[in-house]
Amino acid sequence: MSNPASTGAQLPSIAWIGLGIMGSPMAENLVKAGYRVTGHTLEQDKLDRLARNGGTPAASIAEAVREADVVITMVPADAQVKAVILGEDGVIAHVRPGTTLIDMSSITPQTSETVAAAAAAADKDLKVLDAPVSGGEAGAIEAVLSIMVGGEQADFDRVKPIFDALGRTVILCGPHGAGQTVKAANQLIVAVNIQACAEAVVFLEKSGVDLDAALDVLAGGLAGSTVLDRKKDNFKKRDFKPGFRIDLHHKDMGIVTDAARNVGAALPVGAVVANLVASLRAQGDGGLDHSALLRGVERLSGTRVDA
Repeated sequence: MSNPASTGAQLPSIAWIGLGIMGSPMAENLVKAGYRVTGHTLEQDKLDRLARNGGTPAASIAEAVREADVVITMVPADAQVKAVILGEDGVIAHVRPGTTLIDMSSITPQTSETVAAAAAAADKDLKVLDAPVSGGEAGAIEAVLSIMVGGEQADFDRVKPIFDALGRTVILCGPHGAGQTVKAANQLIVAVNIQACAEAVVFLEKSGVDLDAALDVLAGGLAGSTVLDRKKDNFKKRDFKPGFRIDLHHKDMGIVTDAARNVGAALPVGAVVANLVASLRAQGDGGLDHSALLRGVERLSGTRVDA
């Protein structure tokens, strides 16, 4: 990846709020691309990690955003987005006029629209984009995320070099909230795909087929997918260290089922998988990677005996 700083152009300063599984490597990739990144999160070890990788830790949102040209938020859900951006000590209260706000969290389209409206009402000439991502922890680390954006074309064009430092597929999908609508569809597809792969794994193993060989040949045909490529080792090794937690996918399935109901779209398969995700979470597996849907299939198939 080329470094934009090599052109000699002055790069915008960036404040990054939320340094979790996805946020930390994404912020670090911006540092590598030559941006000045000041970050804030609630965990001291994440702030220390940012400092080790060339960023500047901040003790508060106000400190992080006060000199930023662009503020990026990457937090778990709607409640955190509202608190971080709209709260009394939040982003809008402390940013300079003319700042661009990019929310890369996965939330409801309605909350993205609320954020955009609040920014407009602040009378600070703020620009707002919703820009959720897909690709998981590996995609964040490798800077190959898919980024689906909602907002104005001119605002998108201005900050596209920032998106290009984080992802490989970057597309403006429509007005405020459109990025979140596309992300909801993405999470529907991913959950259904993981569930199908998990069922196939259990079917293959109970049939006595060599799982390595089977998954390799499946990956090379029409059944192949990014989900299978990224998650097949998780399935084979039963390694469910979280890259994207069941808890978060449960939240996202709630978003897509509610949004589909609002527009009158039927999700018959999606509704079933949403229930399976919710069931897995209720069984205590919410902190595991979403590939742990395999555990649910194993329980139903009688091949998992939990202690």
